[in-house]
Amino acid sequence: MNVIFHPKYLEHKQLGTHPESPDRVVSVFSRLEDEELVGDIIVPETVKREVLETTHGDGYLSVLEKNFGQYIDGGDTYLDEGTYEIAKLAVGGALEGVRRAVKGERTMALLRPPGHHAGKDYGGGFCYLNNAAIASNVIDVNRVAIIDLDAHHGNGTSDIFYSDPNVLYVSAHHHGIYPGTGEALAVGEGPGEGYNVNIPFRTGRGDSSLELAWHEVIEPILLQYDPKLIIVSFGTDGHYTDMMTGLTYSSQCYIRMAERIIRIAEDICDGAVSFMLEGGYHLRSISEIVAGMIGSEYEKEISLEYTKVSDKKQNGKEEVFETKQAMEKYWELS
Repeated sequence: MNVIFHPKYLEHKQLGTHPESPDRVVSVFSRLEDEELVGDIIVPETVKREVLETTHGDGYLSVLEKNFGQYIDGGDTYLDEGTYEIAKLAVGGALEGVRRAVKGERTMALLRPPGHHAGKDYGGGFCYLNNAAIASNVIDVNRVAIIDLDAHHGNGTSDIFYSDPNVLYVSAHHHGIYPGTGEALAVGEGPGEGYNVNIPFRTGRGDSSLELAWHEVIEPILLQYDPKLIIVSFGTDGHYTDMMTGLTYSSQCYIRMAERIIRIAEDICDGAVSFMLEGGYHLRSISEIVAGMIGSEYEKEISLEYTKVSDKKQNGKEEVFETKQAMEKYWELS
């Protein structure tokens, strides 16, 4: 699994002490180097405006191009003079990932800034351009599945594809925190009805609940949808060490989920899967998760520090059942 990264990603900084800092990616590379897992780094190119216009509105892009020195949301997402250009490089990294994926090469794109909170005409939640959504719209594939493992609901991705049956969006997230969206009954609309799948976990849900969601909802829907490409919005902020959310996933839980997604991609779409970094703000846990995930590809076992499992009894089964009820109209779920 090759890593996609541009050095300019480290130049993107929010104001003050901010959780979405360059240290996130620096710590990942440090761990990869310690484990001797840093191979060839793929450096992406930037993209032109017309690529962004496949997903974002003209007015919003003009804001990003010109209105430097302000927040684009309530105070978490600052637009500095270089932000837009670095965000375009992140989109370039996402495109490089999917282009390689459809040719059979797996990649982990260590993108900054992240993207899944950016909608057609808005940004926020540390996001400016929706990396995964743009990649889905540009790549010449007629059925894409986006699996969002970030603990915050990807409202931007959900909104962009809410009426689109050509992109299946699946999100397992902490319900009731930012951005406050992602109800189980939010299933899409019009031709996209049934293609927006939300598993809104409550506080304290962890390993066994996510595994239940995989077996009862995510895997059977993926098998029926039969995508030609899987994109993973890979956020690790549901980890029990991460103070941004109240979920309790362990490091091995994330690594097992990545392995499951890779296996199902091999079964249904010739292994076409692309991982793209979203959130994850505890430096040591995000580092060991990414190292463990890449190490798994090379059958290299990584020593894990954060292995505590709090949720052993499927505490989130009620939420999984709620999602099953909402989706049984559209998919066969036993």
